[in-house]
Amino acid sequence: MRAAARLCLALALLVNAPARADVYFLTVAGLGGEPDYEQRFTSAAGDLDRILKATGATSHVDTLSGTQATRQQLTDALQRIAGEAKAEDDFVLILIGHGSFDGVQYKLNLVGPDISASELAALCDKIAAQRQLIVNTTSASGGSVATLARRGRAVIAATKTGTEKNATVFARYWVEALQDPTADLDKNESISALEAFQYATAKTAAFYEAQKRLATEHAVFEDTGKGPPVRAAASESGAGRFLASLALVRLGSAQAAASDPAKRGLLARKEELERKIDMLKYQRAAMAEEDYKAQLTQALVALAKVQAELEK
Repeated sequence: MRAAARLCLALALLVNAPARADVYFLTVAGLGGEPDYEQRFTSAAGDLDRILKATGATSHVDTLSGTQATRQQLTDALQRIAGEAKAEDDFVLILIGHGSFDGVQYKLNLVGPDISASELAALCDKIAAQRQLIVNTTSASGGSVATLARRGRAVIAATKTGTEKNATVFARYWVEALQDPTADLDKNESISALEAFQYATAKTAAFYEAQKRLATEHAVFEDTGKGPPVRAAASESGAGRFLASLALVRLGSAQAAASDPAKRGLLARKEELERKIDMLKYQRAAMAEEDYKAQLTQALVALAKVQAELEK
């Protein structure tokens, strides 16, 4: 009964919560060290800048690369977002480049002084957005997860530990995921953080297989705020639930609705109902079957009505 009561409360809060107002994206392409890496990192950051700026009028997109990718510039950008973002907003930080891990502390390699995971966590803690995502695609990024993760903040890392120190290819496929409609596995015209993770992970594995090379990176995520990083979603632990609720880019009519002030509220309602349905499915085992079916039916009917309004 206690589990069911907690679920009902969570669903009520989810449905009655205000729609997310804005999404703040910050992409940082760190120091390459060599011309090939500089070009690769800068290109990935530029592609993300273009993709994210096309997501709609409610997105705020900042990108730091090349000589701008300094500790001071990154600190300034995070402090500015902290001064602007509200609790109902989302915040997404994407790190591209090289990272290092000395067995205790992870650092992102930047032009000039590096920045540590603990310093990044402290800066992100000052941002009011209650839903946050950090995507660390660098080498040794697995060493940053424990420091960066917290309740309400999901962390994706290209490597499972800080000891996987080779340059990664995960960033390439993360960028690809956000512009490939096949990444939209549930066909709801949006690509969630979980879908992007699954796409990039599969593509990374395929890359090493095609190259007949031993994989030197194994992507992981932590989105519960209370457990070790994992490589796949699991209904038992709730891993992946938060990532699945974070829509990063929209496609087709959903993208058009996000850019239309008259339909933006309907789109937000649609996404809230989709999150409610996902939560119900995750928590089915904790509910009476009759109650589960009643709430699911109610949510599906409401979703169909909202979808019909969006399609007018």
